[in-house]
Amino acid sequence: MAGVERVHKFLSEDLVVRAAGVVATGLVEEMRSLQNTYPIATVAMGRAVVGAVLMASHLKQGQELSLYFQGNGPLGALFAEASYEGLARGYVSNPNLQTPLGDETIRTGPALGIGLLTVTHHLPFGDVPHRGTVIIRTGEIGDDIAFYLQQSHQIPSIVSLGVHVDSYGRVLAAGGVLVELMPGHTEETIQKIERRAKNAASVSKRILEGATPGDLVNDFLGDLKLLPLEHDYPIKYQCRCSQERVLRSLGLLGLEEVDSMLADKKPVEAACEFCGRKYRISLRELEDLRAEIYRESLN
Repeated sequence: MAGVERVHKFLSEDLVVRAAGVVATGLVEEMRSLQNTYPIATVAMGRAVVGAVLMASHLKQGQELSLYFQGNGPLGALFAEASYEGLARGYVSNPNLQTPLGDETIRTGPALGIGLLTVTHHLPFGDVPHRGTVIIRTGEIGDDIAFYLQQSHQIPSIVSLGVHVDSYGRVLAAGGVLVELMPGHTEETIQKIERRAKNAASVSKRILEGATPGDLVNDFLGDLKLLPLEHDYPIKYQCRCSQERVLRSLGLLGLEEVDSMLADKKPVEAACEFCGRKYRISLRELEDLRAEIYRESLN
């Protein structure tokens, strides 16, 4: 039985490099199963969620982080969100996109296209979230996250993300590494990391070989003395959908749209884009919703 999946964090002894690694095969396979994604969508969404999980592990308790890729490619929008405590979710606009697979490496860039990546740092207690937006530089997810960290926070970093699927589309390996250089790093430190990164095998290949999160980090930082940091939160896929949330979403469509639904004289079915769960909205619920929208329009 597979062990609990969680982020493993490290800090170099001289305090100038911090890193996080995770094996998230179970998490990404659960997302694929719930949303029935095809390989290109599975890989893109899996990489994005793993990236969000790694970034969120460096936040503070009660905080969350989301990645929103808005490209002009056939995959459509890509969203991933994770909390400091390891709760994660994601979706992609076109989960059943079919693309030719030339070799074992699935490239997400052509499917995402050009556009924008928006990173939102959600704070607790209703505080205004912090947002930063950069162009989608390559569409290979890890590269774009590293570009965001450099452009928005002036943090040089390496973000290596991997998802491997079998011929049936099932996830056999998923995980990633985030390495960040802190103020005070030297050119020698950069050279050591670059040398290791150049020779490092792909994350998904290493996970297939049985690598642990610590092994993944060591592939990039084996020349440095690392101190483990406590972060004892299992990563878990969690959707927040509910009947009430679905009704609120329908209410945002406005009175005319709800009237159109009532005119059909049959219940409305809606599916959550994060987990695929289906909800049935009865005619009585639609009538109550219409009355509420009408009352609010009079105020």
